[in-house]
Amino acid sequence: MNTKRISLLIAPLLWVSLAAASAQNPESTQVSAVGATFEIKPGPLVKPGDDVSISLVGLSPGSEVHLTAERYIYSSVLGGKRLIFRSEARFTSGADGTLDLGTAEPKPGSSYVGADLHGLFWSMVPTEAPVADDAKPGRVRLSAEISGRRVAEAILDFVQTLDEVKSEKIEAFPGAILAALPSATQRPVIILLGGAEGGAKAARDEAPRLASLGFAVLGLPYYSPARMPGAEREIPQLPADFADIPVDRLQAVYDWIKTRADLDAERVGLYGASKGAELALLAASRFSWVKAVVAVAPTDVVWEGWGWGVTPGMRSSFSRDGKPLPFVPYRNFISEIMGASPDREIRLRRPHDQGRAAHPADAVAARIPVERYLGPLLLIAGQDDQLWNSGMMAHNIAERRAQANLSTVALIYSDTGHYLNGDGWAPTTHYNMGREKSGGTPAGNARAQIDARAKMVEFLRRTLSETGAASSSPGEKP
Repeated sequence: MNTKRISLLIAPLLWVSLAAASAQNPESTQVSAVGATFEIKPGPLVKPGDDVSISLVGLSPGSEVHLTAERYIYSSVLGGKRLIFRSEARFTSGADGTLDLGTAEPKPGSSYVGADLHGLFWSMVPTEAPVADDAKPGRVRLSAEISGRRVAEAILDFVQTLDEVKSEKIEAFPGAILAALPSATQRPVIILLGGAEGGAKAARDEAPRLASLGFAVLGLPYYSPARMPGAEREIPQLPADFADIPVDRLQAVYDWIKTRADLDAERVGLYGASKGAELALLAASRFSWVKAVVAVAPTDVVWEGWGWGVTPGMRSSFSRDGKPLPFVPYRNFISEIMGASPDREIRLRRPHDQGRAAHPADAVAARIPVERYLGPLLLIAGQDDQLWNSGMMAHNIAERRAQANLSTVALIYSDTGHYLNGDGWAPTTHYNMGREKSGGTPAGNARAQIDARAKMVEFLRRTLSETGAASSSPGEKP
């Protein structure tokens, strides 16, 4: 699945800070203007898992208030452009002169509908407003107006990673990053596997964010594509094509983890998104040292490989013991990407679905033996995924594991597409604005991200909290 923009799969675990124009107190942060005050709790820094509240206080009862939010975004989906995103909503303040964004219903014509604390954040849309040279990623400007007069404003800075998180390069694995908070005890380890975008971006960006939860996170690149044949690649030591990627490499990573006194080799989990979920499920079905797995937008089968040097229909995405694994071929993949005209939508789900329908015997042979992984599994998928049918494939995985009486949590959302790694604080409106469609609605994608993020954190903390959280002793399955 050649989707270089899939980096959005691994949407950020965000932190919130507030740049206040007035004095701050330790219980809340207030930014005052004439007539009203934004009040944001718990304060200038909101940690993952904290309850956030945003209110406008000091209004006259029944005031008609117009709120806007603006944010600078670099959008890879929209051609790698730097854009200002904006949302707005109109409200009537309560009898006590307070407007609580978590409970207030916006009026018709607002950027979102229904009471939603995250609504102003995920519903922002790109504008043609100029981007200042010093625009700061993650900064959101809130403003409130009454009768065209600005009465309050606040600036929120969404910080992606704790300053305390330390990252180090792992020379044994090109492009790999180990990120962790300082600790006097051994930490459980999560091996993070990015998607079809390849290269080190997922390791470099996402490992430190996930490490902010208290885990040691080893971001592991496993292939590094070239934009054009013969072009320079980010990590030349890794495969250039997504073909016959060795699952066995994860055993070498585990052997390295065992050499580190600061890492707990008895508590190792896998976190993979899209093609990374495919690899994670294959590894979990082979290696019994895997104690927990999170598979975001997963597949239940191995798919065809691709690359500049790969003949279509001839190579598998993954290999084991030097031998390619059985795979499901695509159908009409090249024509789907090229399209008949620049205006034609690209839905990579179509060549996946058509290939599976045309090769049912191959699909049976290519099944990932998820019932051989005896530990806990969390699946996160969207029924409207337009890159591949992760909703249906997650159902297949959950049913086969239920038949084997294995612990599985399946979070499968309607009105939701492929990009499920966010947390609802960033815009989701642009996911389907380009030619390539990923599926879902802005509201559906954002609300699924919010729900899945909280449950993912709880799952990882629970399953990796005790030694031996999964099944058998470390080793390789036959």
